[in-house]
Amino acid sequence: MIDFREGAETTDGNTVWSMLEPIFRAGDAYAVNRDVSREAGLQYWFSAKRVYVAKIDGVDVGTFYIRENQQGGGVHVCNAGFVTARGQEGRGISRAMLAHAQIEAKRLQFKAMQFNFVVETNTRAIDIWLRAGFIEIGRQPEAFVHPTLGPIDALILHKFLD
Repeated sequence: MIDFREGAETTDGNTVWSMLEPIFRAGDAYAVNRDVSREAGLQYWFSAKRVYVAKIDGVDVGTFYIRENQQGGGVHVCNAGFVTARGQEGRGISRAMLAHAQIEAKRLQFKAMQFNFVVETNTRAIDIWLRAGFIEIGRQPEAFVHPTLGPIDALILHKFLD
């Protein structure tokens, strides 16, 4: 069973950075500089409205954030980011984090969730999001420079929260 520690704080920096760093360094899923410093990487993640850490039997297995997608008239739509710890893939952690994120987003009174920049080669995540009812509402041609494939598309996915 996956437990979620809600309201993760910057004091959780070591835990969160241990999950973020390999993903950011790989440079194939997030539009974050591959050489981002620990401080800047954590500032990016913790600048969100809410940050969560997922645990299984006391082991940190993932993290996600929820933040406003826009200000003003767009504040009712949230954005979220998800990272599953290396070595924990294929255990349903991303699906569980997404399900929990949607519950939390509704609790926080968001009306929709939108992913602004999903790298098209991140097929596992795309499959999870589409199975959860997200729809592709846009595609940004060659918006991401993949470290081995070169320029590839980024998708925009959206879902109204029921």
